[in-house]
Amino acid sequence: MIEFWLAVGLLLLVGTAFLLIPVLRGRRAQAEEDRTALNVALYQERLAELTAQREAGILTVEQFDAGQAEAARELLADTEGGRGGRIHRLGKALPLLMALAVPGLAFGLYWQWGASQQLAAMQEQPSIQRMTAQLEQAVKDNPDSSEAWYFLGRIYMGEGRAAEAAKAFEQVIRIAGRAPELLGQLAQARYFAAGKQWGGKLQALTDEALKGDPGEVTSLGLLGIAAFEDQRFADAVDYWQRLLAQMPADDPSRASIQIGIDRAREQLQAAGQSLPEAPAAPSAAVISVSVDLAPELKAKVQPGDAVFVFARAASGPPMPLAVKRLTVADLPAKIELSDADAMMEQLKLSSFPEIQLVARVSRSGVATQGEWVGRGQPISSSTREPQQLLIDSPEQAP
Repeated sequence: MIEFWLAVGLLLLVGTAFLLIPVLRGRRAQAEEDRTALNVALYQERLAELTAQREAGILTVEQFDAGQAEAARELLADTEGGRGGRIHRLGKALPLLMALAVPGLAFGLYWQWGASQQLAAMQEQPSIQRMTAQLEQAVKDNPDSSEAWYFLGRIYMGEGRAAEAAKAFEQVIRIAGRAPELLGQLAQARYFAAGKQWGGKLQALTDEALKGDPGEVTSLGLLGIAAFEDQRFADAVDYWQRLLAQMPADDPSRASIQIGIDRAREQLQAAGQSLPEAPAAPSAAVISVSVDLAPELKAKVQPGDAVFVFARAASGPPMPLAVKRLTVADLPAKIELSDADAMMEQLKLSSFPEIQLVARVSRSGVATQGEWVGRGQPISSSTREPQQLLIDSPEQAP
């Protein structure tokens, strides 16, 4: 942001300098004995400026002609003595006023119609480095926060710090248990930390993950990569097709996975082997939920209190898969949670066989902290039956 305003200031100084040129020129004119010669020189200078601007594409032909005619009229008036004080008046008063007004006017117009607010907002957005530092501090302050460890592991993976990501996922598993999705994340981190070398320990992790959830997406993708690099192309196609079947039709990652499947199929065809058939893709998850507040709690809440309704995996990562925000004033309410509400592309409702619905009242507006909560029993993510959720219990302190 500082660099931007320095550039703006420099441009304004240059523009102001052009406006002050007549002042300096006027002072020089007062010292000249031959006023007519000076006016001719100024006329020629003006023509040169107009010509340069026309050649640079700044002025159109019409604008150039109008400027030339105006310069000629001014020269004629000066030489005839009809405007004897023009240089003096324009050279001091008007340019000075314009020099003072232009920066303020330019700033005002830019602030009104420009992108200063957007630039300021971009500067305020937290950087990846800042988010990483905040999460690192969070796990120091609360080493038993599975959510903080999980998101820290994801950020480490995005930064290419696979070894550190593996340690973060180990902490998540220590706290939250050996959920299939977490085992898949750990296997992936260890695989890249080992320089993409497959081994028995990684195979055991992915086998355990798929035993708990046959559609665990990270394990399927990782096994497909390992099989392809080991030239087990039929296995690679099988794993990637199973992965593709778990993904919504609008998922942007489908294209890259399909490219891998096509390349593996080409290798199979070249070797004269049969091609595995693709499984049918599942439909996107859509769950209808009716949310209400227990009668005995209505006097203990305020209409503006936030209400977060979310779904999380019954056996998997602890963070929400899909979230919607209401207020107490909206209750009772009927909403839908679907794959379109996913907080992360890799974690959708349809990616998990069972989910749990939760509604939380939070006076502070923080989704992870609240005063009252309601929890449902685990249900199938493919269910189409309307669900009821009653907020009736005090939130337990962590």
